Amino acid sequence: MYTAEKWKETQGPCLRNFDEDFTRSSINGALALRPQIEKIIDDIWEKGFDRIFFMGIGGTWASAMQVEVYMRGRSALPVYVENAAEYLTTGNKRFTKDSVLIYSSVSGNTKEMVELVDKVKGMGARVFAFIDTPGSLLTKPDKQDYLVLYKMNEQLKFYMVANYLMYKNGEFEEYERYNSEMETYLAEALINVEKEADAWAYDYAKNKAAFLKEHPDLPHYFIGCGNQYGATYSYAMCYWEEQMWIRTKSISAPEFFHGMQEIITADTPVTLFIGEDEQRPLAERVARFLPKVCGNYTIIDTKEFELKGISEQFRGSISHHVMRAVNARVDNYMELFLRHPLSVRRYYRQFEY
Repeated sequence: MYTAEKWKETQGPCLRNFDEDFTRSSINGALALRPQIEKIIDDIWEKGFDRIFFMGIGGTWASAMQVEVYMRGRSALPVYVENAAEYLTTGNKRFTKDSVLIYSSVSGNTKEMVELVDKVKGMGARVFAFIDTPGSLLTKPDKQDYLVLYKMNEQLKFYMVANYLMYKNGEFEEYERYNSEMETYLAEALINVEKEADAWAYDYAKNKAAFLKEHPDLPHYFIGCGNQYGATYSYAMCYWEEQMWIRTKSISAPEFFHGMQEIITADTPVTLFIGEDEQRPLAERVARFLPKVCGNYTIIDTKEFELKGISEQFRGSISHHVMRAVNARVDNYMELFLRHPLSVRRYYRQFEY
């Protein structure tokens, strides 16, 4: 009899749900937004501003954290990150009518983001929006001053803003060469990452699903830092918790040694993300510690992927994209082994709360 178990055993890694042409078109289409983004930043720059705030909620807040930490050590520009719900309740005296809000929304109607935009516009501040969904509430003319409509690639769009801001501020001399490399090589590099990671991701997902079946109440721990921390937080929360219904905890690499390390045992499931930005040494410290106490850890290091055509000095700025490409393969096989469509939600947007 050809059972479901037999089917699982014989399929193996198969680049499940991978559309190479779509991925290439999506990334290159986002990169092609650069002239539009530059024009908007030119206008913001010409009119002046006191501060720039990247704000979001959930996954969009994670992306905001990534771009802020990217700029923090590179730029003297007054750039901040805020959680939209916290801003709505606590406020921030540093945000004024002369400030600029930059945000992204997939649905274009997230409750917290709609309230945030209304509050900010009411102050007279300017709003620069990236929206995935045409015709949604947040695309209305009264909701923003600058609008870019394009699906997906949120972090890429944010980094394009950051890079041009730093270029305008005299802090990115390699701006033209950087963009030339990205526009020529990034899409193919990330496609190749997915291909390279596919077989590994299949085994990882198969093992994680089996472990989860035996230990349904044991959370999986994700660790990262730098521009990987936003990815770590988002991946644990938006993907494993929201989409897969798996208990997780995410923590930054430097904070790992101030609490979490004491609850790691031989069989604790841990995944460490290591990128290639300035905070890499913080993740490497965790990598040196884990083998001493844990026998159930996984390390995903973006440095292991070739990224043909991308200069060494620029790899750190895209390491979160590399991690996302690896995790995209994991997600597809987790969906397979869990027998749970990742589009299904128990509670999120299912009723009022």
